[in-house]
Amino acid sequence: MRLTLAPRWIAFSIFTLSSTLNFLDRQVLAALAPQLMTQFDLSKGQYGDLLSAFSITYALSAPLLGWFIDVVGLTTGSAILVALWSLAGMSTGLAGGYMSLLLARGALGLVEGGSVPAVGKASALYLKPRERSIATAINQVGLTLGAVLAPLAGQWIATGHGWRWAFYATGALGFLWIPLWLFTARKIPPPPIPRTARISVSQLMSDRRFWLLLAANMAVMVIYSLWVNWTTVYLVSRHGLTQEAANQRLAWMPQIFGTAGGLFGAWLSLRWLKNSVVRARLNATLAGCLLALVTALIPLAPSPGWATAGICASFFACLIASVNIYAIPLDLFGPERAAFAVAGLTGSYGLLQTFFSPLTGRIVDHLGFTPVLEACAVLPLLGYLLLWLAARTE
Repeated sequence: MRLTLAPRWIAFSIFTLSSTLNFLDRQVLAALAPQLMTQFDLSKGQYGDLLSAFSITYALSAPLLGWFIDVVGLTTGSAILVALWSLAGMSTGLAGGYMSLLLARGALGLVEGGSVPAVGKASALYLKPRERSIATAINQVGLTLGAVLAPLAGQWIATGHGWRWAFYATGALGFLWIPLWLFTARKIPPPPIPRTARISVSQLMSDRRFWLLLAANMAVMVIYSLWVNWTTVYLVSRHGLTQEAANQRLAWMPQIFGTAGGLFGAWLSLRWLKNSVVRARLNATLAGCLLALVTALIPLAPSPGWATAGICASFFACLIASVNIYAIPLDLFGPERAAFAVAGLTGSYGLLQTFFSPLTGRIVDHLGFTPVLEACAVLPLLGYLLLWLAARTE
């Protein structure tokens, strides 16, 4: 029997490789943070500032880049953005101090803000509504692959050739993806979009549900921001591991469990689907937010292994909720504004990280990680409440 769904799923899967490269470029800094903090004499607060420099430009550029993708099209827009963020990722290797690191990370955030909106556009164009939480989970597989490769490949390159080459080599990979995607998009174009009422950008931005979604995303994604940026630093500072030992033995594991959480969250929303796909996603999000309470127990872990197990459970819970939140804008606002709608979530995450990262660094400098983890454990439940309010008008 011919599998008629295969071509569009193949196209979407090829597209998710761009997410792998995006996250790889982004996360090499987190993997090599202890080394760079020592070389440039940076505090944890200053490391948080580097994350904030990326995040503020990421937040500000995301809506504009989402609009850009909606206007010029997925194929052309994504090729341009991958080329730009590959160059920006490589520029981090040229940094000579704190200020040049700030500039390089700000440049990377400026162009990487279009990645998640582009994936949302691809999902809306190629896939059916009930499939979109699965698509978000598959994209998370791409993100996870990049996040797993960052500490492993980044550390390996840095050990053999110096930390600068870790940024040069990972950034250059984007130029291999561009011709692969252009070929795929030509061979497997998206199916025609059904004609529906067109939603303008102004209508979208005046919709109460849109703003509730952004606020909910910020509350849930504190856990995501915490572990993608601070896992190596946590294991080094809290449990006394070396950077190399943390990266090679443990820091890549939470990403694997995050992917499993994303797939489980997509399965839950399908399992609970009855009449409203949005309500099914809401119920799955609640399950993830309740499980995320385990984050508060991580400071009690007696060893690096147990701490990593807790981080894995925390990340698993976060992704149960996240894959459903990122699918909801496509359900509510349709494919024509898919990139802009998802860009709102991307921007809200960047805005969160702009303030959360330097605040986390300074709290850790003075009080340690415990108060940060306790706050992160309960904030996702606030996110669920905001989603529930949005669903009441669905």
